[in-house]
Amino acid sequence: MGSTLMGRNIFNQPPKDDVAAPPAPQKPVKFGGSVGGLRDSLREITANSIRDIDPEMIDIDGLRDRLAFDDDGIDDLAESIRKHGQQVPIMVRPSERPDRYRVVYGRRRLAAIRKVGGPVKAIVRTLDDDASLLAQGQENNLRLDPSFIEKSLFIKEMQEAGYKPGVIQDALGLTRQGVSNHRVVVDQLPEELIRLIGPAHGTGRRQWGDLAGLSAKVSLVDVAKAVLSALPRETTSAERFQIVFDACARAAKEPKTKSPTKSLSVRGVDGLVVGQLSIDAKSVAIKVTRKDNPEFGLWLEERAEAALQDLFQQWRNESGQGA
Repeated sequence: MGSTLMGRNIFNQPPKDDVAAPPAPQKPVKFGGSVGGLRDSLREITANSIRDIDPEMIDIDGLRDRLAFDDDGIDDLAESIRKHGQQVPIMVRPSERPDRYRVVYGRRRLAAIRKVGGPVKAIVRTLDDDASLLAQGQENNLRLDPSFIEKSLFIKEMQEAGYKPGVIQDALGLTRQGVSNHRVVVDQLPEELIRLIGPAHGTGRRQWGDLAGLSAKVSLVDVAKAVLSALPRETTSAERFQIVFDACARAAKEPKTKSPTKSLSVRGVDGLVVGQLSIDAKSVAIKVTRKDNPEFGLWLEERAEAALQDLFQQWRNESGQGA
């Protein structure tokens, strides 16, 4: 992963070789400081190192900290930028490909400006993977706090990508236990279900955990698909969550339909009933009533184990399983 981040805030003015603009004197801001200090550092850097870059020269890659870009939300943002201009720059870092950049944060703003046309205002920083992740997480926490489930998915992706626990905690401003609490919940939920519901802002750990707890009784994805297909397009993600939860809770309370049992009376050559054969989805049972034929019942009791073994071996031979 990247080099150590000790002693440097990723929002401080970059070293001389980071950007072409003349560098301002660096202030030794301790990494992971207060939100107010982070805002101050962001103001400093935006005032001194903003460039106009062709949006087509910026690649959108890396880990996603949002479940989806809502088309209406991007259109609204594009209209605002068209009227008032881009008020907040995005951050990019140089790509391995010549004259190209990789987005660090500001994916929604970049998507909106691509609709509007023209250059995008961007802070250019030379960051390693760890510092890029920290900048992404901290800027999002300052501007628009991701929902619980978005943070949970982001944590899962970061851990699977090999980021160290300290980097993940700093990126989202969480304790070690906080990271664990998010991961425990997201591991119990099908990712398809999460993407069907969306970010569900305002829905926290307890509600998502309660939904996960229903998975042992119902197919969460199947229920979600059934109820969500009938909803109007303008239904919010938080409303979708509640509708899915209510539907799953109702389904979990419904009594399970028992599989039909097939019963067959087994008769001897003289027509007398010697036993009952019961067959259902889970078992095959043979029942011999002692009072109807006590002597046969006693004889069968002594030989039942051997007879069952003989039948099993016969099945293996006939089915080719006995090799």
